[in-house]
Amino acid sequence: MNYSLLDGLTLIGSLGLFLYGMKLMSEALQKIAGDKMRSILSVMTSTRVTGVLTGVLITGIIQSSSATTVMIVSFVNAGLLSLTQSIGVIMGANIGTTVTAWIVSLLGFNVKISVIALPLIGIGFPFLFSKSSKMNSWGEFIIGFAILFMGLEFLKDSVPDIKSNPDILAFLSNYTDLGFGSTLIFLFIGVILTLIIQSSSATVALTLVMCNNGWIPFELGAAMVLGENIGTTITANLAALMANVSAKRAALAHSIFNIFGVIWMLVVFQYFLQGISYLMVQSGSASPFEDVNAIPVALSMFHTIFNLSNVVALIWFVPLIVKTVTWLAPQKKGFDEEYRLKFISTGILSTSELSILQARREIAVVAKRATRMLPFINEMLNDEIKTKQFSEIKERLAKYEDIIDRMEIEIANYLTKVSESGLSGTGAIRIKSMLRIVDEIESIADIFYNLGLNLDKKRTEKMEFSPIMIENVKRMLNLVDLALVEMNKNLDVEYTDVTINKAIEIESMINKYRDELKAEHLDSIKDKVYTYEEGIVYNTIISLCEKLGDHIINVNEAIVDCKA
Repeated sequence: MNYSLLDGLTLIGSLGLFLYGMKLMSEALQKIAGDKMRSILSVMTSTRVTGVLTGVLITGIIQSSSATTVMIVSFVNAGLLSLTQSIGVIMGANIGTTVTAWIVSLLGFNVKISVIALPLIGIGFPFLFSKSSKMNSWGEFIIGFAILFMGLEFLKDSVPDIKSNPDILAFLSNYTDLGFGSTLIFLFIGVILTLIIQSSSATVALTLVMCNNGWIPFELGAAMVLGENIGTTITANLAALMANVSAKRAALAHSIFNIFGVIWMLVVFQYFLQGISYLMVQSGSASPFEDVNAIPVALSMFHTIFNLSNVVALIWFVPLIVKTVTWLAPQKKGFDEEYRLKFISTGILSTSELSILQARREIAVVAKRATRMLPFINEMLNDEIKTKQFSEIKERLAKYEDIIDRMEIEIANYLTKVSESGLSGTGAIRIKSMLRIVDEIESIADIFYNLGLNLDKKRTEKMEFSPIMIENVKRMLNLVDLALVEMNKNLDVEYTDVTINKAIEIESMINKYRDELKAEHLDSIKDKVYTYEEGIVYNTIISLCEKLGDHIINVNEAIVDCKA
């Protein structure tokens, strides 16, 4: 066999170029789609059918079922999609991924797109220098499209020719005449290749090239395609490893759907292939069993019809799939996810733009946890609670403060990693604003902790606040509570829906009330209404409440900056 190490490396390099072109094109389209894609996913999943259509649309656009399924797992993890909604979208992603096979079979083998690849790069290259982030992304898409077909052309040329290397055919012939055993062997090869390459689209392209070059017949190429359908589920399962139980169930549902589809297809495999051959002949083409040149289109047809049939067969059983994965991945009893990151533990997504969504959801959770520290302060303000209960509340307050400190560091590190990737102009602005938001929330938690320390000092040193002083502090805390409610609302809604008029009004009320209490405080000290030491603690508590208002309004202002 005349096939050197250099030839092998050339083959791997060609596949790498194909994958890089697909990745560049996919990420560019995700940047272009941006918020629209998120809106599509959140709105068009009300029914199973619309969920499937959404999966087809998204995967057809971004040309990667793996990217779609990882995205879906992340959205389930973030609570944007329910498990039932996610299964419909994942079903649609299986159909959408067949678009790649059609592009390769219809254009890659019949049209010399590689001839215009360099001119396409020439068109796209100037876009990279545009000040518009959207134009940059279009440039990346055009270049990615060109590189994809350059990689495919190199792939076709680097796969050894059977005539020049008859040993390859002799080797494969040992495994092509084992009947159903051959089908299982090549199915397993498809699984392994997809696991290694981590892209079913690239593996399908490689399978098409192998068939087109005469390495393997149509039926074994179809068996590899079935294996690739199983192999592609691994990406989503890897993404869900560190996610919450809902995301694990979504990834598991993807595996069950694809594996069950392969099982029933194996039962009718030969009849199904004969049906594909019949359709090819009826459309005026040659049978893929007789003409090697007909195999790429026939495989694309097999890939599409199989996935369509699988969706039509299983879409009625979504509730049963939900019950099955819920049983297979139960929520652990006593397992508390309260004190860890929920939404960004799966790592950075396929694009920075989608990673920003995870960070945004996580920040909203951190804000709610900081808000939960307020009731602790109200309880500690009550002189009638027992010492043991007071100590327990103080410990919980300290625990929350420590948790939020750690979460701030993790989120900031995550956002920093995201910022090192390719970002649109809007994405870069949002990263900067999010870093400010999480820093302000950490400051809110610090102030709540300091309030607790002052109340602990008051209790330890047996200071007594008059009913009026207690009432003044409670009224100030109520205003802070109103500000926190408004802040959390703005963190939860879409950036375009954010308004801070009410937040500004509440902040103004906090400042005005602080000024009133300070003036009263000076008079009370002068009139010796309370001791100087009691006055210091009382005044510090009022000042800390006012600082809470400052940090809360800073968060709201940073959210507005995310609108850009």
